[in-house]
Amino acid sequence: MGMWSLGLGAVGAAIAGLILANTDFLLTKPAPAILEYLGNADLKTINSDKRTLKAETLWEKSGAVFMAVRRPGCFLCREEASELSSLKPQLDELGVPLYAVVKENVGTEIQDFRPHFAGEIFLDEKQAFYGPQQRKMGGLGFIRLGVWQNFIRAWRSGYQGNVNGEGFILGGVFVIGSGEQGVLLEHREKEFGDKVSIESVLEAAKKIVVEK
Repeated sequence: MGMWSLGLGAVGAAIAGLILANTDFLLTKPAPAILEYLGNADLKTINSDKRTLKAETLWEKSGAVFMAVRRPGCFLCREEASELSSLKPQLDELGVPLYAVVKENVGTEIQDFRPHFAGEIFLDEKQAFYGPQQRKMGGLGFIRLGVWQNFIRAWRSGYQGNVNGEGFILGGVFVIGSGEQGVLLEHREKEFGDKVSIESVLEAAKKIVVEK
């Protein structure tokens, strides 16, 4: 009887742990993006003409859509990048640029990411766009039902990737207005493959006042 009780207790604890892992209770709550904080970020160009610029120069007159990429080689990130890139013609019509930032430049990862992303890519070595309070997801992600649903969705859509580089610090998508309009949309990835609604991105981009 004692062994049965121990066994049932262990099973119950495992089930309770699994249920808890699939709630948002264990997730780190994101701190809201602050325009001044993001604007002060140092971003480096990734091409032969290596330059460092302040992020605010990219949106001060036209606003911008930014994707903070969790990991360029991740097939879930490539899926979201492709969907955001599908908005490029409409963003161009609005005069709003599309950008991405990455945490690191590993091997050919950025080059291999480019076919999935239609905008310019910058290196955010200090990871400002992943803060001010960084959120990570490690092994917990692999027991979350939503993550597995995201895996299956992207895999069925034909996306492939690799495991190169840092992939535990979660990313997000921002729509930032021109001048002092502020952050018009902030989507923080809460788990692997938690992608932004592109309809919401376009709706926010339409609110940007573009200086002629």
